[in-house]
Amino acid sequence: MAVPATDTELLVQFKEPATKEKAFTAIIKKYQERLYWHIRRMVVEHEDANDVLQNMFIRVWNGLENFREDSQLYTWLYRIATNESLTFLEQQKRKSVVSLSDVESGLSNKIKADSNFDANKVEWKLQLAIQQLPEKQRIVFNLRYYDEMPYEEMSRVLETSEGALKASYHHAAKKIEDYMLNR
Repeated sequence: MAVPATDTELLVQFKEPATKEKAFTAIIKKYQERLYWHIRRMVVEHEDANDVLQNMFIRVWNGLENFREDSQLYTWLYRIATNESLTFLEQQKRKSVVSLSDVESGLSNKIKADSNFDANKVEWKLQLAIQQLPEKQRIVFNLRYYDEMPYEEMSRVLETSEGALKASYHHAAKKIEDYMLNR
């Protein structure tokens, strides 16, 4: 079996017309699943996550030629995925003309509507607790808890100081703990 190409090799291949599509397909294969779950934790529904992921990869296709490699490819992709997810959530809020708390309770209702939902299971309680968090804390918590992203990397993705991210994660973890203990 062939050794997977490094990001640097893929970027070089992407810049060559003859190997551009093959390189892009390899980038998708390499990062698609991680990005899907990152997006899914933000937008909740599978169909929405797939739509956002597709939009994100369209943006990547259009912007990859100009990627300056100031950060790792992975960081750049996560930043685009996060921004696309936030844009999607903003559009949902505008479409529904309801308050943010209504949108957030709508996300909780989507979780409860899942056919596998069992309120007594810890993973479902955790998902409900995460949906109660303010948007920024939810993103920081998901990146740290699920993706195990270091604060330094998260700082580049979210363009926020490491100190602010640590504070957001601490507050999020405390709120989740309170939610889990009092439900």
